Amino acid sequence: MLVNGVKLLQVARENQFAVPAFNISDHAMAKGIFEICEETESPLIVAIHPDEVSHVGADFLPAVLSRALRSTVPVAVHWDHGATYEEALRAIQLGFTSVMIDASLKPFDDNVAVSKQVAHAAHAVDVSVEAELGTIGKTDDEAEAGTDSIVYTDPDDAVRFVGLTGIDSLAVAVGTCHGLYPDWMKPEIKLDLLERIEAAVAIPLVLHGGSGNPDEEIAKSVMHGVAKINISSDIKVAYHDKMREVLADTKLREPNSIQPPCIEAMKVTAAHKIELFNASGQAALY
Repeated sequence: MLVNGVKLLQVARENQFAVPAFNISDHAMAKGIFEICEETESPLIVAIHPDEVSHVGADFLPAVLSRALRSTVPVAVHWDHGATYEEALRAIQLGFTSVMIDASLKPFDDNVAVSKQVAHAAHAVDVSVEAELGTIGKTDDEAEAGTDSIVYTDPDDAVRFVGLTGIDSLAVAVGTCHGLYPDWMKPEIKLDLLERIEAAVAIPLVLHGGSGNPDEEIAKSVMHGVAKINISSDIKVAYHDKMREVLADTKLREPNSIQPPCIEAMKVTAAHKIELFNASGQAALY
């Protein structure tokens, strides 16, 4: 069942679970993510950011949308970290049912202006909109976006931002980073700040940079208004680490010999996240 993002996230916030937003970058990954969410009866957001779209190509989207339409669980197909109004319009034209406008590096008023513009256009065609206030950290240049130093979301600014833009969900900066945490960096979610934002803002909150954070902190974030958690690095590491292991047998060449074990390894990681987010079995609520 293909839906827009807000229809997923409102139910999630009301019932204190988070919908997993899994970033996929090839057909095999997409196949595995659909399978594990259907097996666990979890709602799903298939997230694809501009770099991933440049890799898979726009022609990949009809296959994802077709699979979502016949899925046994509710699915939104989400344009992740779009940077401009023009990018958002292109995503809508391609068939995404949810778009993110990430103008978090711009001054507050500029972020408001472009986020409001995207929301106005998207809502006219029943597409939901996520925007970001504050900045997510980044751990390396492989990450899709972020800053070296986190700019934390201010709860009062969040109230003004949501009121001025009309967005459907808000990505908040509470201490997470995109990418893989190096050994010297201790991941830490500021749960007290998240609690203050939840109390101030009525719309669902989104946690980016969900990979690599302590399970206990992630689980607690779901209790404080986080209705969507993005996971990219963790499932890609599971997928590609297994692929490196499989390819140690240099005689293998057929994808159906190489990729199925990689999909299964990724599904194990994804299943853990689904359970952690309290999303297992929640598809029945829709």
